[in-house]
Amino acid sequence: MTRPVIVIHGGAGALARQAMSGERERQYRDALGVIVRHGQEMLAQGGSAVDAVTEAVRLLEECPLFNAGKGAVYTHQGGHELDAAIMDGSNRAAGAVSGVSCIRNPILAAREVMEHSPHVMLIGAGAESFAFDRGLEQVAPDFFATPERYAQWQQAVQNESGSVLDHDSPDPIDPDRKLGTVGAVACDASGHVAAATSTGGMTNKHAGRVGDSPIIGAGCYADDATAAVSCTGTGEIFIRGVAAYDLAAQMAYGGRTLIDAAQRVIFEKIQPMGGTGGLIAVDRAGNVALPFNAEGMYRAIGYVDSDIQIGIYR
Repeated sequence: MTRPVIVIHGGAGALARQAMSGERERQYRDALGVIVRHGQEMLAQGGSAVDAVTEAVRLLEECPLFNAGKGAVYTHQGGHELDAAIMDGSNRAAGAVSGVSCIRNPILAAREVMEHSPHVMLIGAGAESFAFDRGLEQVAPDFFATPERYAQWQQAVQNESGSVLDHDSPDPIDPDRKLGTVGAVACDASGHVAAATSTGGMTNKHAGRVGDSPIIGAGCYADDATAAVSCTGTGEIFIRGVAAYDLAAQMAYGGRTLIDAAQRVIFEKIQPMGGTGGLIAVDRAGNVALPFNAEGMYRAIGYVDSDIQIGIYR
């Protein structure tokens, strides 16, 4: 029996409960609740997993609390370079864009690549040209800027800290800097799964840096036979560990359950390699896994006809 469900995340990192004001925590919980509820309603009305994760991630891109779309972090050169990927577990179709600076919603561009091109990934100007030819909204590069992200970038530059993950900023207890990748996974009433991931990357990253988020098998993967997965964390480690696909492979070839495979990826592969972060995953029965090895991960679960569950800390 399949239980339709959508799960979203807004990044994992060194979140300190005592450093988070009550008002700020309420803002995050409200945003997560509104977005996951929308996906829950789509699934309840018979919507597909692909549509649900697309819309959830688009809404996360529109929320400046998160490091994706509006509110994306700055590169070392002072710009914004965004990445996104989507995968349909019913046929393993996938699409991704990387290093884009003028597409309002990179996740929509990734879906256009998946559905209307023979390719899996497009980058930079080529991805932007394709997206605009498909009718997606173009914005000025400064559309993504926020005062909070600018201040974060300035601090990184002044401290000569080099590239820092959004959850590994110079101030390890500042909750405003822990929001990295965003993502969504879903299982619909037909038992199809899908995953979507989007990010602004790491603060003060070198222009041209690409993390795991747009790489199929690293930060995003979906296959009805196993699971849909969206990752967040130390991108280079998730790439080296092929984290999202590794979870699916453990299920396919090792016979592991979703939860067992997910735990093994984070705690037995990513963590020993020096990686921090987490993932969200769902299988075609609607089972859910949300392991992370950081202090917290912004997350929400919405089973159809059930109360929404929202979490920040362990």
